Amino acid sequence: MSSRRIVALVAAREVRTRLRSRAFRITSAVLVAALVALIVVLDLTSGGSSAQTVGLTRPVAGLAEPLRDKAQAGGTEVRTRLVPNAALGERQVRDGDLDALVTGRPQDLRIVVKDDLGDSLRGMLTALAQQEALDRRIAALGGDPAEVTREVAGVRLDVAVLEPPPPHHDERLVIGMLVGILIYLALLTLGQLVAQGVVEEKTSRVVELLLSTIRAWQLMAGKVLGIGLVGLAQVALLLGTGVAAGLATGQLTLPASIAAGTLAWAIVWYLLGFFLYALLFAAAGALVSRQEDVGGVTMPLMLLIIAPYVIGISALPGDPDNAFVAWLSLIPPFAPMLMPMREAMGVVEPWELAVSVTATVALIAVLVRAAGRIYSNAVMRTGARVRLGDALRGA
Repeated sequence: MSSRRIVALVAAREVRTRLRSRAFRITSAVLVAALVALIVVLDLTSGGSSAQTVGLTRPVAGLAEPLRDKAQAGGTEVRTRLVPNAALGERQVRDGDLDALVTGRPQDLRIVVKDDLGDSLRGMLTALAQQEALDRRIAALGGDPAEVTREVAGVRLDVAVLEPPPPHHDERLVIGMLVGILIYLALLTLGQLVAQGVVEEKTSRVVELLLSTIRAWQLMAGKVLGIGLVGLAQVALLLGTGVAAGLATGQLTLPASIAAGTLAWAIVWYLLGFFLYALLFAAAGALVSRQEDVGGVTMPLMLLIIAPYVIGISALPGDPDNAFVAWLSLIPPFAPMLMPMREAMGVVEPWELAVSVTATVALIAVLVRAAGRIYSNAVMRTGARVRLGDALRGA
């Protein structure tokens, strides 16, 4: 039987085992539900539900249109409603039908609220009252308030933006953070899964039976490939669910080409990151014979994943063009975490992608040989922990 066929059989065995796992199915369902819930919450908190309804009695009904215009200019929405009298308006405020009631006279406004007058509405009503006072003073001095208002409204600022943010900046920033979190969780959990699977086979002596018919590197390659395919299915499910929920709620407004490119690169970097770290986790797992010792040998690898993730989520939201993060994202151990974040934010140059991908693929090629040697020399040795040097030398 060819090596390719053997690796495929081992990978198929891993895929069947993982997909039948109840823990895998529950985890996938929880992650999908959490992602959908997050997008729905974002939609509810940023949607049109922020509109406020303000009631006005007849003496101040003329403020309705200026109030709506001022709210629209400030990027908010205010609905106005004519109220027959103050008593009825106060009852509607108490019942929650109105957010605020404006009574009194234009030059002496009285605002009624149930518990608190928000800063936004307070600022708009204060500006209207000040404008009313200014108009009265202008009229008293013999001027035309309407003409003065037109001249004031005609004033424009000439703003020169030296470094305009890219289109959809805020949306791409959020997507970059979510992609980073997803890849971070996938690498941590699946890497640990690889190491634990190796130790489990050593402990149960299954590895001895398997290695009597196939080579050690074939077993390692099949295990890594199988778990990687299961992880790919889970990542693709989450990404697809996120895109569908984002489109359904209107939270995702990126052009289709940008969204597709971001998703494609997220999957590419998941695959590169997984194979890079899975080889290391498999080799580390082969060094020990007890599940209790897995944490000790995999801790340095986990730190290699955690460090760039923490750097990315700390630095990139405030400074997507951070030079230190940009250079760090070119280094293979850090690229699978940082580069997809930067790519999703639209701040990656083509040459940076080419360099990071090439360097990561080259490192994976080196690790295939090195990790395979460690795995072959250590996987059959039980008992005390195998020293890394001894595993490399075959001693």
